[in-house]
Amino acid sequence: MLIKTFGSAVYGVNAGLITVEVNLGNGVGYFLVGLPDNAVKESQLRIETAFKNSGLEMPRKKVVINMAPADLKKEGSAYDLTIATALLAASEQIVADRIPEYIIMGELSLDGSLVPIKGVLPIAIQAKKEGFKGFILPVQNAKEAAIVKGLEVYGMENILDVVDFFNNVKEFEPAVADPRGDFANMIDSFDVDFADVQGQENIKRAMEIAAAGGHNIILIGPPGAGKTMLAKRLPTILPPMTLQEALETTKIHSVAGKLGSNASLVATRPFRSPHHTVSDVALVGGGNIPQPGEISLAHNGVLFLDELPEFKRTVLEVLRQPLEERRITISRAKFTVEYPSSFMLVASMNPCPCGYYNHPEKECVCGPGVVQRYLSKISGPLLDRIDIHIEVTPVSFEQLANREKPSETSKDVKQRVVKAREIQKKRYENQDGIYCNAQLQSNRIHDICAIPKAGQILLKTAMERLNLSARAYDRILKVARTIADLSDSAQIQVEHLAEAIQYRSLDRENWAG
Repeated sequence: MLIKTFGSAVYGVNAGLITVEVNLGNGVGYFLVGLPDNAVKESQLRIETAFKNSGLEMPRKKVVINMAPADLKKEGSAYDLTIATALLAASEQIVADRIPEYIIMGELSLDGSLVPIKGVLPIAIQAKKEGFKGFILPVQNAKEAAIVKGLEVYGMENILDVVDFFNNVKEFEPAVADPRGDFANMIDSFDVDFADVQGQENIKRAMEIAAAGGHNIILIGPPGAGKTMLAKRLPTILPPMTLQEALETTKIHSVAGKLGSNASLVATRPFRSPHHTVSDVALVGGGNIPQPGEISLAHNGVLFLDELPEFKRTVLEVLRQPLEERRITISRAKFTVEYPSSFMLVASMNPCPCGYYNHPEKECVCGPGVVQRYLSKISGPLLDRIDIHIEVTPVSFEQLANREKPSETSKDVKQRVVKAREIQKKRYENQDGIYCNAQLQSNRIHDICAIPKAGQILLKTAMERLNLSARAYDRILKVARTIADLSDSAQIQVEHLAEAIQYRSLDRENWAG
């Protein structure tokens, strides 16, 4: 008897249909074909043991299982339930009439219970596109799949629930999710706030400008000055995610298995902070079974690299393409996957190995040339993609102890950021792929960032006296445009340029002696 069930394979952040064909014939043996990997091949033992412990019978005939398309490699344990359901239908232990209407996915435990799987959201989206009525999967994944409207999602505890469902022994209610409600409730759910940071008003201002224009930023300062504390609070002042951005972000985290049980939409902007020992593949994604890396997990959010010079040079260099193109392409011999990676880069670093170069009180103990060698670990092309460089100085005791003057909250700062982003949204509404000032291409800078005569004189003087490099020119204009937007000014004024010039510390020649 031939039975077909349907599953799905995830490639990148999209899914494709997999058909599992099971045929029972005369003889004995268990044959699994269609390029299964070891995890799929091992499903025979999991299924057989789960059947035995659940009071079901494993067919004692010649079993041939084909996973189509047969030339596409099938990976992972999520096909256990797809194959098990087909075996049960082929051996007439369940009624097969409604099976073709559902995508069926799940990993089987030896006691017959179902274990959560990865990539549920893209599979559910594809199931709806393919015209399936519903999706049967582990109960822990049901809320995630239920985000997709128009698809009946049934979360099952174990293999016996699946048997009862198809045999109409028991009524099951489809899972219900309220993505808009969950999204609205969690959109401002943060454990930290800018009000926690005492002092550092100039750094907060720089972070506000970075958030308003989507600019990458690097903080340079001694240990304990508050660089990490400020960076962790950047997501609290970024504009709230749209529902479309939340869906994109959730798909990536679903594929990577980062959502957890009973999760719904990712409603807050991601903040990823990989350790400096991270490998190239862990950062950009890839592996034998391609998975999203840290830069894709930070999509629509913040990627924070603490102690930037401590990262391997090769790791930092792979950031250059994603920062420019806002996506990462991973190529293999037989296929190519693409992950989105539109993130804000926030980096921090000490000015030297001992951490006290330019410190107002402590003396730097680094030898001659050590500071320059330390800074040279970061390449010019990477620095070229960071718009704002700012020096962080230690906070005085008086500022730390002064609790009478409350710091501005993230909510207050966010209001100004959102207002500036609305101005940019309107400005770039007819330009594809540009949503904020940081994404502005060089050929449009002089049109969008026109400056008055006095501003040109100021910028020329600054570049000459401060020995600013040529690459600082475009960055200063972009940042000045954002400062003007925060001031609700249609034109870039001299004071906007003056402030933007301050944020190019590392472009000053001989900055480190």
